[in-house]
Parts: sequence; structure tokens; C-alpha cells
Amino acid sequence: MEDYTRKFDFSGDQDAEIHRIMVTVYKALEEKGYNPINQIVGYILSEDPTYITNHNQARTLIRKVDRDELMQILVRNYLLK
Repeated sequence: MEDYTRKFDFSGDQDAEIHRIMVTVYKALEEKGYNPINQIVGYILSEDPTYITNHNQARTLIRKVDRDELMQILVRNYLLK
């Protein structure tokens, strides 16, 4: 038996799930005729779920994502990629 602590990094899986959710939300907003970027930014800034349509359960999905975590992912991807 190995005698050391293993560190598991689940951030990749979590980032992938958040990406899937955000793409679904984006598409739902687009399908309903909204400007998805403006609506998502409004939601992030205010945490008011009415910025997000109920179409395709987008509102339910986006509420599963922690806003602070989403902001970290967005900033990291903007600056590092």
C-alpha cells in the first residue's frame, strides 16, 4: 500500500459541466430571440434569474452554477487562453 496522500483535481470535470450548462443557456436565449451575452451578463451581475428564459430549463440549469465559480472560469479562460 502506498503511504502518501493523493490529490484529485475535479476542476476539469466541473469546468466541462459548467460549459455544457452555459452553452445550453446561451442556445435557449438565442432561440427565444434574446441577446444571450447581454442576458447572461445581466444575470451574473444581479443574480436575478428573470434574465434567463425558462425555455429548455435554462433558468433551472444556470441556477446550478455558482456565480463566483463562473466568474473565475470566465476570467481564467479570458486571460490564459
